[in-house]
Amino acid sequence: MEIAIIAHDGMKAEMVQFLNKNKPLLDKEHINLVSTGTTGSKAEKAGFKVNKMLSGPLGGDAQIAARVAEGKTQMVFFFKDPLASHAHEADINMLIRVCDVHNVPLATNSATAELLLQAISQQP
Repeated sequence: MEIAIIAHDGMKAEMVQFLNKNKPLLDKEHINLVSTGTTGSKAEKAGFKVNKMLSGPLGGDAQIAARVAEGKTQMVFFFKDPLASHAHEADINMLIRVCDVHNVPLATNSATAELLLQAISQQP
């Protein structure tokens, strides 16, 4: 299974914490991570293997949306910063729309992402 990880600047530390907390499950379930550039770099520094796309504002969100549309990415963890504005808001909304169109689970915070990982771990 491939999970995309994306985090706005104010949420990158929380994303890395989330990944560290769930490393045993990610390893056990053989989860492949794909990410936008900067988020991926932070995850790599924490010891995770990540397939990095471009930075979000430079097209990384669109690249991940394409992977969702192609059926390569089965889940998206996008830790959005609800208190900040983002110049690439159109790309963010497009990624959310593509997830909805293709019925791909999308978590925008760690609580939802945690529930999705629990669901994966309980599959037969």
